[in-house]
Formats: sequence, C-alpha cells, structure tokens
Amino acid sequence: MNTSVLSTPLCQFGGTILFVGFGTVAQAVLPLLLRHVNLSSSKDKIVIVTSDNRGKEVADELGVEHHVLPITRENYSIILSKHLKKGDFLVNLSVNVSSLALMEFCIERGVMYLDTCIEPWEGVYTNMDLSPSHRSNYYLREEVMALRDKLMKDPMNMPTILPTHGANPGLISHFVKQGLVNLSQDLLGRTDIPKSKREWAALARELNIKVIHCSERDTQVAFPETRKKKGEFVNTWSADGFISEGSQPSELGWGTHEKSFPPDGHLHEFGCQAAIYLNRPGASVQVRTWAPTAGPFHGFLITHSEAISISNYLTVKEKRLTGDKVEDYKESKVGYDDDPLEEVVVYRPTCHYAYHPCDDTVLSVDEFAANNWQKLENHRVYRQEEIADGIDELGALLMGHEKGAYWFGSKLSIQEARSLAPYNTATSLQIASGVLGAIVWCIENPTKGIIEPEDMDYRRVLEVATPYLGNVSGAYTTWTPLVGRSFPFPEENIDESDPWQFKNIRCLNVLSNWKPIKSHPSSN
Repeated sequence: MNTSVLSTPLCQFGGTILFVGFGTVAQAVLPLLLRHVNLSSSKDKIVIVTSDNRGKEVADELGVEHHVLPITRENYSIILSKHLKKGDFLVNLSVNVSSLALMEFCIERGVMYLDTCIEPWEGVYTNMDLSPSHRSNYYLREEVMALRDKLMKDPMNMPTILPTHGANPGLISHFVKQGLVNLSQDLLGRTDIPKSKREWAALARELNIKVIHCSERDTQVAFPETRKKKGEFVNTWSADGFISEGSQPSELGWGTHEKSFPPDGHLHEFGCQAAIYLNRPGASVQVRTWAPTAGPFHGFLITHSEAISISNYLTVKEKRLTGDKVEDYKESKVGYDDDPLEEVVVYRPTCHYAYHPCDDTVLSVDEFAANNWQKLENHRVYRQEEIADGIDELGALLMGHEKGAYWFGSKLSIQEARSLAPYNTATSLQIASGVLGAIVWCIENPTKGIIEPEDMDYRRVLEVATPYLGNVSGAYTTWTPLVGRSFPFPEENIDESDPWQFKNIRCLNVLSNWKPIKSHPSSN
C-alpha cells in the first residue's frame, strides 16, 4: 500500500468538532481525524467532553482539549451549548447518553451529528418496568425514524444527522452493497450500480439473497501477563458497549423466506415490522456462520442496528389484493370505488449479527452469564501493546443465491493495526475507519437531514476507510448451516429443504413448538 494515503488530507472543516465520550473508540478515531481533516483556521478546534479521565494522556499528547464533564438529562443542553454553534460537528462516542436528545439539540442549532450506536439514557437496557420490545434497538431506531418523519413534514435546510456509523453498524452496510454489486457482476453479468433504495432491494431479490450475516471472528489474544482475570470483563473495543448490547434482547431482521417462527420470538406492535426479537439476552443466543479465514464458527446473535436497517432497506413491497378482497373482487362486476389493492411485503432478507469475539471475551461472557447477567466487578479494554497476535475478520455474508454464500469484508491483523495508527487494536481500527469515512462524507454532504448508513454513497465511505482495513476482499463458499449436521446425534428440528432457514442457523436448536408462519407482517 502507498503509505502516503495515510497522511493525505481528505477534506477541510471550519468550526468545532466536539467529541462526547473518549473511550477506546474515540481515542482510536482522534489521530485519524487529525491526519485527514484539515481545520480551516486557528479558531477551529477539536474538543473532548467526557465522563472520566480515560484517554486524557492521549488527548494531551495530541494537543486536544479534554474536559471531564459527565453529561446527564439535566445538564446536556447547558454543556453542549458552551461548545457548539451552527455549522459545528458533534461526534457522540459515549454510552448511557441519549442519542435522540443530542440529535434534537443538534437539529435545533444547525450542528452535524454522528454516533456509532443509538443510545438511551442510563438504565434503559435492563429496566424491567419496560417491555423487551421497548428496550430493543428496534425501538430506539423507531424513535429516530419518527423524528425524521416529523421533520420531513416541515422541510428545512437540516444539518446531516447520521446515527449508527462505525464498523457495524456502518461499514457493514457498505460491505453489503459491494457484495451485491460483485454478485450482480458474477451471476447476472451486469456492471451497473443501483441508484436508489428501490433498485438495491430489487437487486437483492433478483439475486435471491435470503440471509445476510454481519459475520465477525476476532482471534486477537493478549500476552500472558495481560490476560483476563477472574471477575473481569475484557474485550478489544468497549467492555461497556458489549455488556450493554449483550444485555438487550437478541434481535434480527426477519425475512419473507422464513417458514417457521421461533418459540421465544416476538413481533413488535409498532413501526416498520422489519425485525423481531427473542425474549432473552443477545449474549445468550448463538448462530452458525462462516468467514474465509475462520471457516465455520458459532457467533453470538447480539442486537445491532444494521440487522434492522439493512432488512428494512432491502424490503420490496407490491400492491396486491389481500384477504377477503380477493374473492370480493372476483365476484364484483363493477369493481371497487376505492383502490382495492394493499401494499404488502413480498421480499425481505433475514439479517443479523453473528459475533465471535476474542477468546478472553468469550470467557468474560461465560462469567457474565453465570453471574445472571449482573455486571462483573471490573471492565477492561485491551490496549494495542497488550495484544500478542490475531486478526479481526469482519464482513457481510450473503446467502441463498445460486452460488450459495458470498462473504465480503475486512481482515485486519494486530500487526497491521500497529503499523497503521496509534492507540488501536484491529477491532477498534475497523470501527475508527468507519467513523472517519462517515465524518468525511458528512462534511462533504452537510445538509442531508437524518439519514442511515444505507442512504450514503458506499463507494466514498469505503474509499476513505479501506486504507485502514487490511485485506478487503470477497470469497465464495459451499458452506451451509446443514453441513455435517445430525452427527454424532440425530437432529429432528431442522429443515433440509432450505438450509437458509433461521431454525437451521440457530445453535442448540432444542426449543420445541416452532410455529408455522401463515403470513408475514407488513409495515404499519
């Protein structure tokens, strides 16, 4: 790789860039931002507001203001108003701070906004007074979509507001699009690139994509003296973030090809109806998946926003006669005064995360589960210098087409991460490159209103991020979740007629009473 690209300015920004939160991911992003975003004048600056002293030495080394000011429901507007004005940029990389509240603040003041996860105020994820549906990422996303719909009724020159853009969610949506383009060329002989949501969804349907996994295998291992200790939750990007999402209900976009419904599955009673949830923590659910280096592996079905947004983005709807109207229409000689057709969902892929974190994180999850999902006493994120070896392999696995399955994504080693950027593990650098790509795109497109990763130009974001992603490539596989099944014990509850059924993909499928599906829900 031409190393000069690692120091090439990509855009210019006039104003303040305010980081809210300065944990591992923010510390990973900051040196990339300083390399690639030129501030227009001496008055322009980067400022950090965070809840504790973590990362202060990094901020000091890079010459960036660092303020310890915990943000709460009561003080967020006061604190942010001291640092932000129209035309500035808020990069929210915190936990337990409401993304929706910060978005509304930014919209009112003409400030651009970016986060990597839609966060609620502290306590929502495990609040037993709320239904699992109202603790889900589906619910949090629906709140943001409701705000977007409300603002669309009164159009104005809104700042770009981009929730959920790191690696996954974020880059994974662009990997999906690149994967679809590659499959279109290989299987259909076409080189044209879809230009709209409708065209992307039509392509996915034409290719017969039934299932999409955000497939991730992290093999990074720490030096012996820095390995996980008893009572400690460790990982390679954010212990707090993983604990939060692992405690939420397991969620997945729900495809129209599915024949049966999981016994612990539930529909939401509101919103776009693109997803379902399982009534159990995501860190307790495992699924079968595949990646080129790892081969077949089991991953946690942790909730992630991309599972919902990708399934929703690739949904195809058509107007059809439904229910009693079919017979009524046949018998009617004069037809209906009103349009008898109803818009129904005719295609949607199942989509979800399948995450095997580093082995020490798996041990942490085991201890977390044994503690009945009560937080462990200590949390720690491995630093770059504490990791001896390993890679993070992250990509989109597109399944169901005529060649079976195709993976497209990033394979990045800890050695490459060290050579590319300071303060980064392989995992954090994949996230940081996604944040960088999103920041550059937002600066270049400053008045798009509330958008999602799927609404962006995937080519520009990947152009910015790819120099930090190691080996970015695609691979076909003949693997299916049925390979080698019924050994050494027979399995009864599998569907051999279609390997891409969720009941085949889910691990430890001993749950009985999988219910036949008579119809799929349509959006409200």
